[in-house]
Amino acid sequence: MSDPRPTSSAPASGPRGLPLIGSTLSFAHDPVSLLESNAEYGDVVRYEAFGRDLVAFYDPGHVEQVLVSRSDEFWRGEFEHEFSDVIDIEGVLFAEGDEWKRQRLMLQSAFTPDMIRTYADAMVDETVRAIDGWADGEVVDLEEELSALTLAVLARSLFDLELDEDRGDRVRRWVHAMSEYTAREVFGAGALLPAWVPSRTAREFDRATADVRSLVEELVAERRASGADGNDLLTLLSTGEYPDGTSPSSEEIGDQLMTFLLAGHETTATALTYACWLLAGDDGTRERLESELETVCGDRDPTFADLPDLAVTEAIGREAMRLYPPLPFLHREPHEVTSVGGHRISPGTTVQLPMYAIHRDERWWDDSDEFRPGRWLEGDGSDATVVADPDDRPEYAYFPFGGGPRHCIGMRFAMTELQLTLATLARRVDLERVTESVETDVGITLDPGLVEMRVRKR
Repeated sequence: MSDPRPTSSAPASGPRGLPLIGSTLSFAHDPVSLLESNAEYGDVVRYEAFGRDLVAFYDPGHVEQVLVSRSDEFWRGEFEHEFSDVIDIEGVLFAEGDEWKRQRLMLQSAFTPDMIRTYADAMVDETVRAIDGWADGEVVDLEEELSALTLAVLARSLFDLELDEDRGDRVRRWVHAMSEYTAREVFGAGALLPAWVPSRTAREFDRATADVRSLVEELVAERRASGADGNDLLTLLSTGEYPDGTSPSSEEIGDQLMTFLLAGHETTATALTYACWLLAGDDGTRERLESELETVCGDRDPTFADLPDLAVTEAIGREAMRLYPPLPFLHREPHEVTSVGGHRISPGTTVQLPMYAIHRDERWWDDSDEFRPGRWLEGDGSDATVVADPDDRPEYAYFPFGGGPRHCIGMRFAMTELQLTLATLARRVDLERVTESVETDVGITLDPGLVEMRVRKR
């Protein structure tokens, strides 16, 4: 499908940057701020960074074309392909074409609504366990605590196992090393140095990656030896087949499991961290949430059946991901010469979809930098319901899970966990801000840095 608009419009403008390196230093210093400031040039912005030609789209209609209605014209692109090489993971997140379809078909059975329902108890149980480990008045590193929690949830639900302390620490060290490596060596100043220059973060990441690959091999061997025939993701990959009757190779199994070990808990932990921190600064929303929980749950913890009635809880999660999407931008690249918004794009040009900036665009969002969960709600009290596209704004003015055929396969899982965990936390504890402001950094996710919160048991 071709763009019906002409391709002869004036070239898109953008920052000129410095000779030879363009906007590389600005991107390395603070990619989120660069993408926000680039929006001043218009809805289609061209610039150069890291030796690449980039074009960023700030109009939700253009985002929809790239991700949905014309998605077959684009692939994830060299930018993300090289990123997968750097972090040494393939899997469904980075596969292309028929190989991606084959992997997605095999994996999607673990994320059906019926399967998500079976995961709900683990989400609540692990949250209660985490809270029981906190002392009243204790100051906790919230992101660290929530990362451990969401990893435990993922292991119990998707892998049907409990990771002991040593195995959990191995995964968390790997994720931390990857985040440091990505922030400094991929998106940061380290990307300007030759690959042969020694790097402490690279060495630590390599060691942590080897350790987790060894762990994954252990998990697969143990599951195969157990003779298990369940429908969890670990068993599916260890003993299952693709739709064409072939079985995944050991390397493919390892890549898939590492992909879900990473993406299946770190993005949710990031979203929960921002949600809890934002909620702690808004007494009105906190009171509205408490009223909802009292009405829906009474003196018990939430269940899967409660989710439709937890509208305020869902709105808090949605609003947190609007302000701080765990993945602040996506990339694509056209297979052939095409045009979007009347602007010609050639293969080799990286298309950038900056959801962080679009989520805060004042054209689509009143008081765009303010935490206002009520913007997602219709009605008051127990009659409140969530409106997916409030105020008739364009659909892709909000896309924290991407969109189109390649939308996040774990979207239902993540939203269910976000609601149930947030509701369980709010019922049992008050979290008070110790860290008064967050300092975002782009690593594996939109890292908030150290977020310290004081626990007050209820």
